[in-house]
Amino acid sequence: MVKQLCLLFVGLCLATHTHAQAWKDSVEVFREKYKKAFLEEANSPLKADDLQYLQFYQPDSLYQVEGRFSKISDGTIFKFPTSNGKIKEYIKYGEVSFAINGKALKLNIYRSLALMQIPKYRDYLFVPLKDQTSGKETYGAGRYLDVSIKDIKEGKIALDFNKLYNPYCAFSEGYSCPIPPKENHLSIRIEAGEKLFLKEKSNNH
Repeated sequence: MVKQLCLLFVGLCLATHTHAQAWKDSVEVFREKYKKAFLEEANSPLKADDLQYLQFYQPDSLYQVEGRFSKISDGTIFKFPTSNGKIKEYIKYGEVSFAINGKALKLNIYRSLALMQIPKYRDYLFVPLKDQTSGKETYGAGRYLDVSIKDIKEGKIALDFNKLYNPYCAFSEGYSCPIPPKENHLSIRIEAGEKLFLKEKSNNH
């Protein structure tokens, strides 16, 4: 009996380790794709030599959470101010409630009216936010997290803040980047995702 329990414990430990490693690998794959996209997009602010200045927090499962999703059905248009003064239109698609270190938190989730018209991005959802690292270890104007309508299952949605990334405005002037609304300012430090860009911002893009 003792031997069976030991084997069961070892099996559970191995399964947990394998799952944790697979998750870390998925974060690294995401970051590699993120870097590669800079070299493939025509309006990218970065060149190959700039990628060495990107920096990230180490993956931390504390910032991989499952939240309770509440859909907003009125479809009210939310006019996002951007870094260069232009306005971008989104609808508030819903709210997600979750906890980190026992602290109850909430974020608004938005859907771009422009991207809704493009089949490839029809299910795209946008989570802009600021936290207590903003302007210190991370970009002062906030960071972004992408999720999908398909990620919402049985009233819940997974948020992996290890996949937070900087807007183009963190790298160069001249871009139009939505500014996170006050409702999406978190009162804790999110020590996950992308950090400050180490190279001085350029006016060339």
